[in-house]
Amino acid sequence: MLQNLDLAIDHKALHDTFSTFGNIVSCKVAVDASGQSKGYGFVQYADEESAQKAIEKLNGMLLNDKQVYVGPFLRRQERDSSANKTKFTNVYVKNLGESTTDDDLKKAFSEYGKITSAVVMKDGEGKSKGFGFVNFENADDAARAVEALNGHKFDDKEWYVGRAQKKSERETELRVRYEQNLKEAAEKFQSSNLYVKNLDPSISDEKLKEIFSPFGTVTSCKVMRDPSGISKGSGFVAFSTPEEATEAMSQLSGKMVESKPLYVAIAQKKEDRRVRLQAQFSQPRPVAMPPSAGPRMPMFPPGGPGIGQQMFYGQAPPTMIPPQPGYGYQQQLVPGMRPGGGHGPNYFMPMVQPHQQRPGGGGRRPGGIQQFQQQPPMMQHQMHPRGRNIRYSQGRGVSGGDVPPYDMGNNNMPLPIGTLASNLANASPEQQRTMLGENLYPLVEKLEAESAAKVTGMLLEMDQTEVLHLLESPEALEAKVAEAMDVLRSVAAGGAAEQLASLNLS
Repeated sequence: MLQNLDLAIDHKALHDTFSTFGNIVSCKVAVDASGQSKGYGFVQYADEESAQKAIEKLNGMLLNDKQVYVGPFLRRQERDSSANKTKFTNVYVKNLGESTTDDDLKKAFSEYGKITSAVVMKDGEGKSKGFGFVNFENADDAARAVEALNGHKFDDKEWYVGRAQKKSERETELRVRYEQNLKEAAEKFQSSNLYVKNLDPSISDEKLKEIFSPFGTVTSCKVMRDPSGISKGSGFVAFSTPEEATEAMSQLSGKMVESKPLYVAIAQKKEDRRVRLQAQFSQPRPVAMPPSAGPRMPMFPPGGPGIGQQMFYGQAPPTMIPPQPGYGYQQQLVPGMRPGGGHGPNYFMPMVQPHQQRPGGGGRRPGGIQQFQQQPPMMQHQMHPRGRNIRYSQGRGVSGGDVPPYDMGNNNMPLPIGTLASNLANASPEQQRTMLGENLYPLVEKLEAESAAKVTGMLLEMDQTEVLHLLESPEALEAKVAEAMDVLRSVAAGGAAEQLASLNLS
């Protein structure tokens, strides 16, 4: 290990200097985030003999007019152990009895070696302060005395005996201990603190405590309100132990209270949520494909050049592109479309009735891609159009007859929250996503017609109760859509993985 390096010394200069003593396996100068040297580095040789030669020749020499330290590398545990074995002759003794004198200290410690001084500290009136110092002539004798006398009782007082420290050392040790205690307390509190969302406006602090108190001791409970005193629909509940909080979260998450499903989770700091979301979006996310031997419906990836919010049907199965690093999704291509178009997050395309137009128009698209009015056989069974019995027009390779669709209602209006929540309880995860998307898409489309599919897909990554909250709260939906649009605009400019993580979805 090398210390006190001149900031101008880089990896190459370090390698050139140390390579004369043997074969170097690795060589590194530690740098900060901006690439500036931190003034120390590491050199690893292929054999110990070469390392020892370098230490003997270079330790204490001047490099760029700075005296450098060159020594063997020690792990943190070894450094701590080495520090604990520091030689000392001055011993600190505390918790002394009021009657303990200098002579008593000398008598107690003289059994372990020659003492040069022993003193009990006194105040201005000559009364003992309860501590003192004993100085040995030999460091080994001092160490033996500490080991033998620490914790022993004298005059019904248990002595503390240890190495005498400088004031700066004591302050550092106390600060480290204090920070560790704070960290442990914060971790315990964080695991015991719950964040509750989707609260009915009528719920008060007392009502919230009543809901959570069956699961343990509630130490604090608060419904968040705006300056005018109106509930924000969220709050915090703290329990005395993490176990109680976990039990309450498992039992109450998703429970209907005042006709609204509760969202309950461990409270997180904003920066912690950002790290979690960044990790989530950086993971490749497989595209769910329903099992079938028939042809599939190719769909444009979000952000493709010249592509609107329209679905197109191709004549051949789409080609799959390997997952793009950092984007967490797979891209599908319609035949004739070049890879490398726009990138974006998962998206949701609602099922529409035949001939129904979405914003963006129909007809021929750039690149010679044309919309087909008939559906492949597989699409008859996979699409869930809004409306009643829909008769699909018969085309080439398409059998006639009525296909009973999934009836989401007689129009494009979302279902009532109570009805939707009941339907979700009896649906599979894939059906739940479709049902939520079918209800969310038209609301998003009113706010951002051009990017409705992308934004809906992003919002569907949220917790189910969060999505239900957006469906019944126009203000919350508008805020989330605005956040999503900010992210999409940033993604278009670059830095996709980091920008996706900036969307606060929890």
